[in-house]
Amino acid sequence: MSDAAEVSAAIERSELESAVELALSEARRRGADAAESGASVDVGLGVGVRLGEVETLEYRQDRGIGVTVYFGQCKGVANTSDLSTTAIRDVVARACEIARFTQADPHGGLPPADRLAREVPDLDLCHPWPLSPEEAIEIARRCENEARGLDPRIDNSDGANVDTQHGMRAYGNSHGFLGSYEGTNHGISCSVLARDEKGMQRDFWYTTARHHEALSSPETVGREAAQRTLRRLGGRRLSTRKAPVLFVPQMARGLLASIIGAASGPSQYRQASWLLNGQGQQVLPEWMSLVEHPHRPRALGSAPFDAEGVAIGDNPLVENGRLARYVLDSYTARQLGLETTGNAGGVHNLELEAPTRPHAELLAEMGTGLVVTELMGQGVNGVTGDYSRGAAGFWVEHGEIQYPVEEITIAGNLKPMLLNLVAAGDDFDHRSNVVTGSLLVDEMTIAGE
Repeated sequence: MSDAAEVSAAIERSELESAVELALSEARRRGADAAESGASVDVGLGVGVRLGEVETLEYRQDRGIGVTVYFGQCKGVANTSDLSTTAIRDVVARACEIARFTQADPHGGLPPADRLAREVPDLDLCHPWPLSPEEAIEIARRCENEARGLDPRIDNSDGANVDTQHGMRAYGNSHGFLGSYEGTNHGISCSVLARDEKGMQRDFWYTTARHHEALSSPETVGREAAQRTLRRLGGRRLSTRKAPVLFVPQMARGLLASIIGAASGPSQYRQASWLLNGQGQQVLPEWMSLVEHPHRPRALGSAPFDAEGVAIGDNPLVENGRLARYVLDSYTARQLGLETTGNAGGVHNLELEAPTRPHAELLAEMGTGLVVTELMGQGVNGVTGDYSRGAAGFWVEHGEIQYPVEEITIAGNLKPMLLNLVAAGDDFDHRSNVVTGSLLVDEMTIAGE
């Protein structure tokens, strides 16, 4: 059987939906007042090549079903990787038994029936890549060869990888909702090392997409990985100072993700957020908004409904700089006396909407300062907003990059950092669920020598 045929055989929409329906029926038979169930199948191929030799070759296939039952407001949860009829009945029995020993939770239960999706739009998310192991190995070798052959200073490699994944999800609950959808995700990545008289540097690059034809070529990925590594050679440290900091898109998305975390239901109801009770507060400049677009065709963060079956659509998180809402599922919404925002499972394609400028104009705007291309450590306090992380990048003077820098720390507090963003770049990176261009912060503390 070919790899494409194996994928097709492993993922059957009707099988998953039948498994969910059986779980819900069994829960009703056992007297549950309410129940919900989610089932999934994921298959994939992964290849890793280092120095021209195959290091990893793996075929993945995962199946599972989870069941949640409610007796009144007592909840029981159980899971199994076996989708057989006997196993599903057994796992429902275990969930019902667990519910007998749990405390009643006044906030538990299913999402409101009137919030469930009535339609499941086709978002063009599924494009299987009929890739054989031999073809994947060849693509990885082409990628690594391009990187290793670009410059003699590149003398080692962490390897190149090719991955393809095809998944199916089904969810249903005792309100009568049953929905399913499938999607694919493919990627190529490469990481190499370079050396000169001052030492060794490492960097990487990658491409990812729903459709393999949308991927960058292996040679493009390898070449970018090599060029990024070479640019880091000769890195210097800086003396401690204050200066503007420009976060490239891959780092800027972390700043915006900090708003998601602070606005999340758990952070709010546990009162552990630097945006506590922040709805309506100014968190970004007035010229910036953050809007979810969950139904973008082929986008990496797209979904027809959230993880509870709740209908979702375009929805601002930050509007004209003000926090428009929190990020809630049904449970956390009830904790706060609010309604779900359709974010069970997270946000979907949260995109920056703002006037943007080319990267060169951002450098000119900054004049003298730091471009951050790498961040290290977890130095973000979710309660106070204090921010301190190891960093590397490039020092800029007169709007021009002068030299690479390393072994420094950048520090500040998220509230003033985000409020004092002065510009956004047009270099949007769509390889994530949070989509943004570069972001320029007016001033941060840079600690070095």
